[in-house]
Amino acid sequence: MKFVAMVVCGALLPAALAGAAPPRAVPVEVGGSEEWDACGSMGQVRGLKADGDGFLAVRAGPGADYPMLDKLGNGRSVYLCGSRGRWTAVVYVDAGADASVCGVSSAIAKARVYRGPCKSGWVNTAWIEVVAG
Repeated sequence: MKFVAMVVCGALLPAALAGAAPPRAVPVEVGGSEEWDACGSMGQVRGLKADGDGFLAVRAGPGADYPMLDKLGNGRSVYLCGSRGRWTAVVYVDAGADASVCGVSSAIAKARVYRGPCKSGWVNTAWIEVVAG
């Protein structure tokens, strides 16, 4: 009987893992200084290959296993707000919109989770070039 139970459990385990919930989102944090901008630098998406995916995935956390929230193309500007390993927390606007509405280009004394009005998420740092800050 034990053998049958182990076989049944072993057969169900891969199915349970395949349906496992994605990791919890990691919100972008901004601020933490009375002197520095809430997001200290600006960057641009660079180096995406035309014969590749053609976009940089914006994810809900610092890793490829987090859900994709958005796609950014070459030349898109983003505020750089922090990093974890090879991943950078970004705040950005829709293409063509005025980035000054994001509220991260001036100091915010106490660090806090970014709640808008602009979009935010995590991108692979390999595709970001720092252009200011």
